Amino acid sequence: MDPECSRLLPALCAVLADPGQPVADDTCLEKLLDWFTAVTEAGSSLLLLQENPCLVELLFHVLKSQDLSSRILSFSLRLAGIFAAQENCFQYLQQGELLPMLFGEVGPLGGAAWTAPAVRSGWIQGLRTLAQHPSALRFLAACGAVDTIFSLQGDPSLFVASAAGQLLVHILDLAMRGPAEGHRSPQACDWPACAQKIVGHIEDSLCSTAVPQVTQALSVLTTAFGHCHGLWTQGLWVRLSPLVARLLEKDPVPASHSLVDLLLSVARCAPSSYRGLWETLAQTLSHLSPTQAGPLALGILKLQDCPQALRTQAFGILLQPLACVLEAAAQAPGPPGLLEGAAGNSMTVDTLLSSKSACVGLLCCALAHLGLLQPLPQRPSPWPQAPLLGAAVTILRLCSGSAAPTSDVGSRLCAILVGCGRVQRAALDFLGALSQGTGPQELVTQVFSVLLEYLVSPESSSMVLKKAFQATLRWLLSSPKTPDCCDLDPHTQLFLRELLPVLQKRLCSPCWEVRDSGLEFLTQMTRHWGGQAGFRQALLASEVPELTKQLLRDPESYVRASAVTATGQLSSWGLCATPASPECPGAQQESLLVELLHILSTDSEGFPRRAVMQVFTEWLRDGHADVAEDAERFVAGALQAASRDLDWEVRAQGLELALVFLEQLLGQRGSHCPYAVALPETAPPGVLAQALQVLCRVQLFEFAFRALFDCDRPVAQKSCDLLLFLRAKAAPCGSPQEAGDSPNVASVEATLQRWQAGEQGQPLGYLEPGAVVALLRSVDLEGLRDTLAESSDHVEKSPQSLLQDMLAAVGVLGENEADCY
Repeated sequence: MDPECSRLLPALCAVLADPGQPVADDTCLEKLLDWFTAVTEAGSSLLLLQENPCLVELLFHVLKSQDLSSRILSFSLRLAGIFAAQENCFQYLQQGELLPMLFGEVGPLGGAAWTAPAVRSGWIQGLRTLAQHPSALRFLAACGAVDTIFSLQGDPSLFVASAAGQLLVHILDLAMRGPAEGHRSPQACDWPACAQKIVGHIEDSLCSTAVPQVTQALSVLTTAFGHCHGLWTQGLWVRLSPLVARLLEKDPVPASHSLVDLLLSVARCAPSSYRGLWETLAQTLSHLSPTQAGPLALGILKLQDCPQALRTQAFGILLQPLACVLEAAAQAPGPPGLLEGAAGNSMTVDTLLSSKSACVGLLCCALAHLGLLQPLPQRPSPWPQAPLLGAAVTILRLCSGSAAPTSDVGSRLCAILVGCGRVQRAALDFLGALSQGTGPQELVTQVFSVLLEYLVSPESSSMVLKKAFQATLRWLLSSPKTPDCCDLDPHTQLFLRELLPVLQKRLCSPCWEVRDSGLEFLTQMTRHWGGQAGFRQALLASEVPELTKQLLRDPESYVRASAVTATGQLSSWGLCATPASPECPGAQQESLLVELLHILSTDSEGFPRRAVMQVFTEWLRDGHADVAEDAERFVAGALQAASRDLDWEVRAQGLELALVFLEQLLGQRGSHCPYAVALPETAPPGVLAQALQVLCRVQLFEFAFRALFDCDRPVAQKSCDLLLFLRAKAAPCGSPQEAGDSPNVASVEATLQRWQAGEQGQPLGYLEPGAVVALLRSVDLEGLRDTLAESSDHVEKSPQSLLQDMLAAVGVLGENEADCY
């Protein structure tokens, strides 16, 4: 330990032990514990206590004080655990009977302080840290700590209860490491007494009629099989699996969620090593209700190695709700093999019809599980794409009321599901996931039909519409191209002609979320299909581009931001609203550019301004025709607005635009990243000189050097990277002595120093290219980059600083001795 820290420790311990002093905040106490952990890991805990007896005195004082805060008591218990984790220090503390007084019945365990959850938590964490060696096991057995841990499993504080279960697993693992070593599966008679006691408690809990106790036992076992990988876990499974299987005989199965978690935890380890596991999984699938069995079935299907029969059974469980829906809504008997292995389970039908909540819960779970399974490489094969598409479409029609089931079950399902937004959202998500596969054209036509139905329906909520737009986009982007791959297929073009009037209507919705979803959909469609003739023709024949431009003045900032992005994307593909006069073909684009600059300069919200800067950067990078006509003027206007913006993201995006412009001037468009370790190659002197003149004219350096001292670190970092990139390009250009001697450079350096000190009122003024090169060499950009990369408390985050701050907070140190970082 640092000598200065040793000097400060006695005063700090006195403060912590004094109930009259203000209690240090939790953050300081946690940092203090982290420091002690680091010190003991690096050296001897025993030596630490011998050289700093105030630490032991603090622990003894905590035991005597009656009015100490619960936080300090919890801190002391955890501190004692840190010291006692080393066996020789544990024995040293045992000699003074300190540990039994802290963790035994004579300590906090039997006092009023035990009612505080923080004290119980500190007691558990202290024991968890302490239990690292055989002496600790004997101590736990002697002081009766294991029985207390058993009782804390049912603590009203969930944090305490969870920590108690984890501590039991840790103790069990510590106890079993020795006897399991070198034995394939240690017999019960070979297990240590501490392990026997814990396993016996788990056995009693599994046999209990009280569900909370069963849950506690299953949770402990789940943690054990998930985190402990010794051979002893196989013996534990052999001993306890009959009791686990016996739970399935009860009706209903107790703690089903915890049981599923346990079985999947065991199956993920090394399932072939655990006898009878596959049979237990199959029995569990058969005994659980459809809702309870879903997560287990999904978990089984995600396993890499699993018997085919069990996979088939699990897949059937997931398909059953959809099979019941198809069967109930069918106008005529379906073809044989429809969702094979899942047809008409009476328990599933009963669940679907028992109540609205049960029906909705089961369908949403089934749809979500199948949606998660769909993209996985280990999904069942063959995948029943067509029946699943039919089921998703049927569920959506039942929810909208457009289905006309003839069976009694179908009619009851329709009455339950009609207008149910939760099932609609789940079914739309699942339908979107199924777009990755193919299906018969008849079914695909039905998919587009039901999607259009939802987009048109006035009953669709904003969230349902958002999901419908997302699913529609996925299906459109997965639709096939014509054989020459230059345009959309006829079915897609027909759908687009029906879709655009609907989109037009939604862009005029009184609900801003709907307008926003429509704009996001339009942006993605244009990004992917802006060059497709069929899409261009349909879009330009509609009023969508004009409506999109009008939404640049929407009262809601989110909508304005989306409108900026959509309009920018339309403009990139030449799909903006047509100009008013054929004599002025550029008038519309000019007015759009002016309008976006107006938004960047005047919009009161940050989202639209950020969107404008992103659009401008994309336009510049992609060579937008109207930007390319006068790129210098365009960049100058954008940088001028960005440099004055109060939103740091706008300023950072302005620097990104500056980088793109710089790369284009140097003829190396997008070829280098300023974050790359390797420096870019230098530019030819002639090219560089011209580029520097242009950069000076657009006042890029005024912006970049000011951003170098920006109060928002990401902006300063981006500026530093930009200037480093330029300096590497300018390496051989000019004579640093000549440029550095000019009065222009001296005045600019003085201005930069004032900026760094926070006085940013004075502008740099026009800079000559030679002065810029000299500045780039004189400013310590590498040092600034290193400083910016450090954490905000890098100046002082040492243990000494922490101790000084804690003492200064209670007035023990003088004012100038603290470093309040």
